Amino acid sequence: MPDTPNALYDYPKFWAECFDPAPFLPTTRAEMDALGWDSCDIIIVTGDAYVDHPSFGMAVIGRVLEAQGFRVGIIAQPDWTDKTDFQTLGKPNLFFGVAAGNMDSMINRYTADHKIRKDDAYTPGNIGGKRPDRAVTVYAQRCREAYKGIPIIIGSIEASLRRIAHYDYWSNTVKRSVLLDSKADMLLYGNAERAIVELAHRLSRGEPIATLQDIRGTAFVRKTMPDGWLEIDSTAVDSPGTVETIPSPYEDTSDLRDAQGTQPPCSTGNTESIEERAVQVIDLSDRRLKRAFKDKSFIRLPAYEQVKNDPVLYAHASRILHLETNPGNARPLVQRHGNRDVWLNPPPIPLSTEELDWVFEQPYARAPHPSYGDAKIPAWEMIRFSVNIMRGCFGGCTFCSITEHEGRIIQSRSEDSIIREVEAIRDKTEGFTGVISDLGGPTANMWRLNCKSKEIEESCKRLSCIYPSICKNLDTDQTPLIHLYRRARDLSGVKKILIASGLRYDLAVETPDYVRELVTHHVGGYLKIAPEHTEQGPLSKMMKPGMGTYDRFKAMFEQYSREAGKEQYLIPYFIAAHPGTSVEDMMNLALWLKQNGFRADQVQTFYPSPMAMATAMYHSGRNPLRRVSRKRGEAVESAKGLNARRLHKAFLRYHDPDNWPLLRQALKDLGREDLIGNRKDQLIPRFQPRNWVNKKPKPGKSFLTQHTGLPPRPGSKKVSQRRGKAGSRTR
Repeated sequence: MPDTPNALYDYPKFWAECFDPAPFLPTTRAEMDALGWDSCDIIIVTGDAYVDHPSFGMAVIGRVLEAQGFRVGIIAQPDWTDKTDFQTLGKPNLFFGVAAGNMDSMINRYTADHKIRKDDAYTPGNIGGKRPDRAVTVYAQRCREAYKGIPIIIGSIEASLRRIAHYDYWSNTVKRSVLLDSKADMLLYGNAERAIVELAHRLSRGEPIATLQDIRGTAFVRKTMPDGWLEIDSTAVDSPGTVETIPSPYEDTSDLRDAQGTQPPCSTGNTESIEERAVQVIDLSDRRLKRAFKDKSFIRLPAYEQVKNDPVLYAHASRILHLETNPGNARPLVQRHGNRDVWLNPPPIPLSTEELDWVFEQPYARAPHPSYGDAKIPAWEMIRFSVNIMRGCFGGCTFCSITEHEGRIIQSRSEDSIIREVEAIRDKTEGFTGVISDLGGPTANMWRLNCKSKEIEESCKRLSCIYPSICKNLDTDQTPLIHLYRRARDLSGVKKILIASGLRYDLAVETPDYVRELVTHHVGGYLKIAPEHTEQGPLSKMMKPGMGTYDRFKAMFEQYSREAGKEQYLIPYFIAAHPGTSVEDMMNLALWLKQNGFRADQVQTFYPSPMAMATAMYHSGRNPLRRVSRKRGEAVESAKGLNARRLHKAFLRYHDPDNWPLLRQALKDLGREDLIGNRKDQLIPRFQPRNWVNKKPKPGKSFLTQHTGLPPRPGSKKVSQRRGKAGSRTR
């Protein structure tokens, strides 16, 4: 696999470049006819409404492929119950590209409590239910029914997070790779411009899809392993005998040895015999083989059948996958599913600044497709006056999917390109009033922050550049961002530049002048930041800094707000029920909230998204941030079940009378009845308000039983039963 790929704009154009760029990529046959097309080369199927804007994945991929000379059509939010909508644009000449949309379809449709959402911000009119559950799989199956024999390429964050066997929160099971369920020919993970451009050109030259197995950022199914490769067996966590003598590659990034000390059965140490086998399984401590096969070795993960039934092996597989995500040193990963292997090539090489500028400056219409009329699309309304300035995140928060999808290496646009987009919004976007709602990305203040040494960056296996402390090799100077802000707000016709993306305050405090600039000019009264918790237990499982850093940032924020003569407020976000969080941790967080005068209206409960490290903790009860072992691995407790999760959530809303009965019982169980009362230092009142109406309990259960799982208090059972019978008569 080449480490120096072609630049996106250097490929020879496909013959259809003779057509002018489309005002909107066509969604109907009539639109194709108006463009003079007899067919589409590539058809993209997406679960989102079609908004031709660089913040929407289908528009980015479509415009990038169009710039290569291909004719690209869009099928947005089709009726998935049959194949009719999938035949709207006819048969594609090269392939179907299938995406769930900007969000995972399951997270889009269900809350953390498994309730169905009634809305969908990516649908006209904010109407829910316009995409199926597990949209990538369903859409791919309909594409196959519509036109047999056409290659199907799946992508988007939904496919990215399901590229290997993964825990599925909604069914509480471990599911196999989405490649197998969707029956797709190939999966593209991460930001896929580089992979899909190479794929499209090679298919257009007549190369069969089955032979395209050397493209970075792709996954595919194979039944046999290629000749001449070295297999690094990582299918077990412990082996008989002493394992401490085997060093760990989690600390030594130049070693191919497995951290769990696995002793593969085929361990000859003889480099001459390797050529006689298609694949040689080796003793990972043999340095001669490591050197001989530096670029032709792959890691075998525990099979789907193993991780499905063994949570410890699941945690181990999660750890290995996350340690093999640096494009500079990642090796292919292979996972057996029955009699087939899912092969994951290393991640794509990040886009250069010039390439990212090129992607964002394609001829986007910067508007929803005209067929939606006046219907509001909330996701579009939110970003229509914002500018994405970078990609990636090196924070490594274990509950977040950004790193798994976009990677840890920051890809930044040039200042000139960003300014040109601000000017385009000013001149072309209807309804612009002079306010840019955001200059940001996954994180507002990581623009142009990268490792000081390319060599170190390419050999690093740290899961985060800023946890447990900021790496000494990371450039943390945010002065260039100050210059960008000043240049943007000095543009004619621009009245204000707001920063709405998430801010890493532990980075911000490294450049006090940046905090001053931000607070003085770019805060609209409130600034949202995410400490996530106050207690070290959950913070260590999130890979987030302690509250000392928050206090330092808060002091700066208040000082610079006073100096600017502005009344401004910090709005901290917190997570309930994250793995590693105890009920006592939530109690301490609630006390901190009350002492600091915070009353959260909306709170976030941990949502186990596929492939996240926190999800591995939730499912396995082990900590994959550390070495995974059956004997010595660190155990992690998680709040599971609706009752336990609701209790954690109730502490974040300690001020809500509906939560007081639940919290009183919890505080009694903790031996903290001293926190029940009406004093300022107490958490909740002893009695309910006069006008408070108790929620009707389920038949046969008291209020506390149904919400906590605790046995009913003496004398309460009969009352509950009588209420249940009365209720059944009225129904």
